[in-house]
Amino acid sequence: MFWLNNNPVLNRELLTTLRSPRSFLLQFAYVSLLGALVYFYWPAGVDEGSRMVGPGVAKRLYDIFFLGQFCLVALMAPTFAAGSISGERERKTYEMLLVSPLRPSTILVGKLLSSLSYLVILILSSLPLMILCYLLGGLLLSEIARSYIVLILAAGTFGLLSLACSSSFSRTSSALLVSYLVVLPLAGLCLMLTRAEDPTTRDFASVAVLPPVCLMIWTTVGIVVVNRLLRPSDVGGQGGGVVDEEEEMKGAIGVVIDRDAFPDKLFAPAKRTDLMPDGTNPVLDKELRSEIFSQGTLMLRVVIQVSMLLSIPLMAGLLFLRSELAGYYVAYVVTFNLLVGPVFSAGSITQERERQTLALLLTTLLTPGRIVLAKLLAALRVSTVLTFLLTEQILLAYVMLPELRNRFWTLVVFLLIIAVTCLTTTAAGLMCSSLARRTSTAMVMSYLLLMALFVLPIGVRWYVQGVAQERGVTPEQLATLTITSPYAAAASVPMHTYDSSGRWAGGKIDVVTPPLAVFPGDWVAPVWLVYLVVCPILGLVFSIVAWVAFRWRWWRAGAGL
Repeated sequence: MFWLNNNPVLNRELLTTLRSPRSFLLQFAYVSLLGALVYFYWPAGVDEGSRMVGPGVAKRLYDIFFLGQFCLVALMAPTFAAGSISGERERKTYEMLLVSPLRPSTILVGKLLSSLSYLVILILSSLPLMILCYLLGGLLLSEIARSYIVLILAAGTFGLLSLACSSSFSRTSSALLVSYLVVLPLAGLCLMLTRAEDPTTRDFASVAVLPPVCLMIWTTVGIVVVNRLLRPSDVGGQGGGVVDEEEEMKGAIGVVIDRDAFPDKLFAPAKRTDLMPDGTNPVLDKELRSEIFSQGTLMLRVVIQVSMLLSIPLMAGLLFLRSELAGYYVAYVVTFNLLVGPVFSAGSITQERERQTLALLLTTLLTPGRIVLAKLLAALRVSTVLTFLLTEQILLAYVMLPELRNRFWTLVVFLLIIAVTCLTTTAAGLMCSSLARRTSTAMVMSYLLLMALFVLPIGVRWYVQGVAQERGVTPEQLATLTITSPYAAAASVPMHTYDSSGRWAGGKIDVVTPPLAVFPGDWVAPVWLVYLVVCPILGLVFSIVAWVAFRWRWWRAGAGL
């Protein structure tokens, strides 16, 4: 209790966070949204003055609440915790915190609890609405209690892992990306176990497996973070110096980036040793050759190794064992780009401001259009190359499997979906970077915008699907809701199925075509085709907004010179 009552780190963070007007507004909006979900999903059948509750209504509402809040925990815990220690470095207060009389364990507990306290408050705010689901019948109080235990344990685990990433990287953007790469696979595994169809498996995983595993993770990660705070290796010069690549590579483990080898030179050209040719965009040359690796290659190496490691079992399960599920592997590649794309573009302009070099950039002879275009192309090149490294497995499957080889046009569609997604995520990050003042804020804005475009339509379709029959919603109308989601686009590509014996039908391929999107005038089109048309337009709009915002700042800077 001493850590809680006399922890200045915790007290300071709680005072600045919980007293903010934005905290109350966010909580009000969150509870209002959940209340709207219950209101519109509440059974409306009336028979002789009494409500007739259909079977499974309470269970479906419970599923919506649990899945929604679990996704909230998995997405927001890294956002709150990944900047806890790296933010101290960026604010030049990291060394002051380390030389304070506080124990490293006190700092760890204060940072962790302050990061997760508001998230826990949001989770508990939904408890009264969950009780309403219980009143409908068909739901046990033990299920509700178990779900909140899972949510609290997941929040603590994800937050602590993100805090460990924050202590290992000097930039919040790098810590946030690695946190998501670690947290999201664990979240998927946890969700698969705790939402299993078998009640025995579900109860055993929630009560007997999850608590001790979480306790083990907390203990191990806590010891690592405390030792890192006790014996920091990144102090001196305020922890913001440029990392020497040659020295870093001497102690690198696993993947080593060689700027002169393929495919590393595609996203990491070698440093220039001669003069730039005439007509070269100096901002683009600087971004590609120096800016991305100014803080070392640790983040990039971790990203490549983790993504490749995860792609191996997914390749086996979604491509070679069940090749009709190739769209789900594409969804994994899209998720990777969703995480990576904003990292290289959301700090393009804000980091110039944080390093106090924006005014110097604006006094050059370069036009705002060339500057913004260079920032966009540099970030797009890196994120696209890293993303397409994961498509080697798709190409291999289409070459080796006859059922895929006979539908080779679907490979072109999948690659186009991935390429369009790369453009959209990069342009969204650049737009947020031109509108925000801090890189961490631009990162959060980018992820929220992309989640609203990519993931929210899937959730809305799943929610509306439960009342589709009552409200007269057709499958085509449901498909129209998801035209901005690459996940829906990948799932809408017609793939082959198997015959009744479980074997591929050879030349007689049975193809299942998902519902088409319907538009006014009875015009219909596949979701993937509409996505390939709509998302490049969105990317263009995001780029134009970024150019307008940057040009407005350029005019202001020019007027003040």
